Amino acid sequence: MYSTQSFSANGREYSPPDRPLVVICIDGCADEYLSTSIAHGRMPVVARLARDGYRGLVRGALPSFTNVNNAAIISGAPPCVTGICGNFFLNPETGEEVMMNSPEFFRCESILLNAARSGRKVAFITAKDKLRTVLGDGLVALGGMAFSSEKVDEARPETHGIADVGTLVGRGKPEIYSGDASIYVLQAGRALIASHRADFLYLSLTDFMQHKYAPDEPESLDFYAQIDDEIGRMLELGAVVAATADHGMNAKNRPDGSPHVLYIESILREKYGDELRVICPITDPYVVHHGALGSLVMVHVQDKTQFGSMRDFLLALPGVTEVYTREEACAKLELVADRIGDLVVMSGRDVVVGKRAADHDLSVLHGGLRSHGGRYEEMVPLVLSEPLGPEYRRRSQADPRNFDVFDFACHCTR
Repeated sequence: MYSTQSFSANGREYSPPDRPLVVICIDGCADEYLSTSIAHGRMPVVARLARDGYRGLVRGALPSFTNVNNAAIISGAPPCVTGICGNFFLNPETGEEVMMNSPEFFRCESILLNAARSGRKVAFITAKDKLRTVLGDGLVALGGMAFSSEKVDEARPETHGIADVGTLVGRGKPEIYSGDASIYVLQAGRALIASHRADFLYLSLTDFMQHKYAPDEPESLDFYAQIDDEIGRMLELGAVVAATADHGMNAKNRPDGSPHVLYIESILREKYGDELRVICPITDPYVVHHGALGSLVMVHVQDKTQFGSMRDFLLALPGVTEVYTREEACAKLELVADRIGDLVVMSGRDVVVGKRAADHDLSVLHGGLRSHGGRYEEMVPLVLSEPLGPEYRRRSQADPRNFDVFDFACHCTR
């Protein structure tokens, strides 16, 4: 019934199981969300998987942003291979800020496309439509499906591989700024498995809830209980389920509750003049989540003789934790030279970095700021419904990555 033909992508070999395989990216899921929900008795299924399958920590890709890590997960490779180093970058040829929201920016093979070529019935379901447009290109032509809960009402067979998703799920489009946008993705995936329309699925959620709520808040606990219930229903259908995250999430506020922001462009221009630009690669259409403020920015400088002084100056700023030149960032952070700045700046656990105050609308933030992008949101959970064999147990102890998830899920022991 299920194709078990092995396939490769970006130098890795994948051997899918003879039953449905589901990989879930729980957007913004720092491990404490799982630990807290389990401790409150709200995730009994995941608690069982941690006992009988596998649960551990893995390192995501930097910058710890959504597009960067989703691209890495569906390719099994870091940003230096995928070419996706943020949501925005400064095009070196035109000097324009460009949003990487189309497939031309993705530079490598997709696990999903190669699974479809091997005979699997592939479904790529996202909450945010931006991911579908960047990473879902070519899947429909191979008989697969790619659609989002954000624009599920626009799904058509010729463009998305499916229509009438609302009828399949049993309800209409959810609000994108809600936890329901993520739950809808899981419900759609489950419905596709139950109807035998898909057997190799990547389900990518949205981090609205994590931006808004800490792990121990009632709304978060209710949300994770719903995720747990949907994972349990997929297991009942015989699926192998793996879950990881694209990045974690931290509160970025001062003791008085106001956002703790360093406006890097303003700070640098005051000392070094106006011949520089700061790019915030977290920027995307969903500003209500984070106000375009994250814990990593790129600095583009015209006067290269200022590099050394500027780097030392930035490192001396309270709240700045790491500053790398372009060459260092490529080597240490696995990035590509033409998609990053002359300097890459990262901030601490409770700090975000931005451009100028006028470039960020803090009025959209309610109840403080929770965000991501830096080193302190790099570590995320990995949960598997099946135990790992000896080779993969060893690999799980040697710097495992979130983009190993398909590899691990395809090589469970049973």
